[in-house]
Amino acid sequence: MWSDHKVSVGFHLVRTHELVLRQVEADLAAGRLRLGDRLPGERALAGQLGVSRPSVREAIRVLEAMGVVRTAVGSGPDAGAVIVAEPASPLTATLRLHLATSHLPMGDIVQTRVLLESWAVREAAGRAEPEELAAPRHLLDAMDDPELPRERFHLLDAEFHVALAALAGNVLVATIMASLRDAIHGYVVAAAADLPDWNATVDMLRQQHRAVLAAVASGEGERAAALVADHIEGFYRTARLA
Repeated sequence: MWSDHKVSVGFHLVRTHELVLRQVEADLAAGRLRLGDRLPGERALAGQLGVSRPSVREAIRVLEAMGVVRTAVGSGPDAGAVIVAEPASPLTATLRLHLATSHLPMGDIVQTRVLLESWAVREAAGRAEPEELAAPRHLLDAMDDPELPRERFHLLDAEFHVALAALAGNVLVATIMASLRDAIHGYVVAAAADLPDWNATVDMLRQQHRAVLAAVASGEGERAAALVADHIEGFYRTARLA
């Protein structure tokens, strides 16, 4: 059974998904939760952790990308978030500490993204189920909004790439990408600030995102890998030249 106590140590300084992750880790260790158990609903989690329901919803999406939970919509017995794997605690803790205490070099993040995402889309091509493709496709639909603020676009962009990497079904890769999410968002925001024509850039990014996902959906693994590498490196080159 899910513990009733709140996470109270510095929770106002921690991202919501980290609060939920810590709670899951603590309850697994104490035997209050087991693999296959269902997390409480959004309303209950929000009340326990002292955060908003949208924040909880976002946290569950991150945990799903990390491979910790699997979610199903609806109101039946299979609905909600079910724990399917124990959190990769040493890895997430190490990356969280690194990201909190230092600035990762932009070039290193780019190289890591190319390695992880190229492999992930190659593996996912032709194997990802339609319901798995729905999450990244929904993010792309949201990014098509012409009135979308630039900051929101960047947040959705980073989330799309995390969801894209998760399609391969490798928990370790998904965990690394989720842990790097803030660093990715940070360098993209910093780089985009100096771009000479944001409107042209955002149109190009939308087209590239769609092309990568389409290649995955159609089983073109090598094409998807090449497209995502060109997408990541191309933005980096453009921003650096600007």
